[in-house]
Amino acid sequence: MPSPGACSHIMRDDSKFRRGRGEENEEAAARREERRRMVERQLRGRGIKDPRVLAAMERIPRHRFLPNPDHPAAYGDHPIPLSCGQTISQPYMVALMTECLRLTGDERVLEIGTGSGYQAAVLAELAREVYTVERFAELAAQARSVLEELGYGNVHVVVGDGSEGYAEAAPYDRIIVTAAAPEIAPPWLSQLKEGGRLVLPLGDRWGQTLVVVTKRGGKITQESLCGCVFVPLVGKHGWRGE
Repeated sequence: MPSPGACSHIMRDDSKFRRGRGEENEEAAARREERRRMVERQLRGRGIKDPRVLAAMERIPRHRFLPNPDHPAAYGDHPIPLSCGQTISQPYMVALMTECLRLTGDERVLEIGTGSGYQAAVLAELAREVYTVERFAELAAQARSVLEELGYGNVHVVVGDGSEGYAEAAPYDRIIVTAAAPEIAPPWLSQLKEGGRLVLPLGDRWGQTLVVVTKRGGKITQESLCGCVFVPLVGKHGWRGE
């Protein structure tokens, strides 16, 4: 079992960067078509309506965030395993959670659970500034590298216990949690601005409910959306011993 900040290594396949220009352009066109189909069938076809979310996910090269960028199912309708026992979430879940944040473009967003960095890239397209916290240093380094390669200068990747949020850059207009939480961690609520929104999977290790939390007048309201399954949140306000 890996200790916090360490995990088994997966080598990135960078062979695509050594290909000829014609082959690269052909591949890029094929990937664009995969993204278009993903958006039309998996997102718009299931009720995602926010045009900014749809456009962002059609632009972002999801395959670049995988250990093997040539993965044949990079745009498939399912999560994909990463190292450290983590996953890159199903595209629909990424879109749904992002849409629930109701981003307008001027927000500071905190993401708990960087993983591959793909969700952070989606947030970066739609918000002013993104702070994303990852428990595993190796995953954080890989995500930071890809985000920098793609030009996302408004994303700050931090290694730490995401269940405690990230007080150094608080408060946040929006918070998104991409791991299964047993409770709404008190630090998240204290770091969320008045009028802010928090989206998270809340429940036990084996099944959760996607919940939207709103903070108004010092009071917290919760709206339950749908069932979901995420990897467990590990930390002071999550589960221990993972």
